[in-house]
Amino acid sequence: MTPDPVRAYVAFGANLGAPRAALDCAAQAIDALPETRIIERSACYRSAPLGVPNTQPDYTNAVLALDTALGPQALLDALLAIEVAGGRRRETPLAPRPIDLDLLLYGNAILATPTLTLPHPRLHERAFVLLPLAEIASDLVIPGIGPLAPLLEKVSRQQIVRIA
Repeated sequence: MTPDPVRAYVAFGANLGAPRAALDCAAQAIDALPETRIIERSACYRSAPLGVPNTQPDYTNAVLALDTALGPQALLDALLAIEVAGGRRRETPLAPRPIDLDLLLYGNAILATPTLTLPHPRLHERAFVLLPLAEIASDLVIPGIGPLAPLLEKVSRQQIVRIA
């Protein structure tokens, strides 16, 4: 018996190559996963890289909402495989990347394992995640953290621009 689908949210980011094309390819690959369907996709946003000198190109970011019957670890493993297929290499932290997929939320799950933390541990600190997330799920309450609106106020000084 197939479990009921769970609403999950995935962040996309890229600052190398053709980010929008990478987002389209990633979305197609996610939508093709077993028992998984993209429900909504935010607009793309541009933001400066965080935590690195101003030597990298800006990022293109978006968020996808999907319904999936995959478990959280299986979904994360699939996302990591999509990153690898898209040219992602994890050689140094905060390096520029052609694709980055982060599992932000998996239903109301609160989880901490050696390979997966839910909700994503820094999602509430990043305008480039919160703004596109609010676009497609404005009434969302982050498990263990709280409603989205006050979180957006806390990151309002971070520079982010909607690009389409």
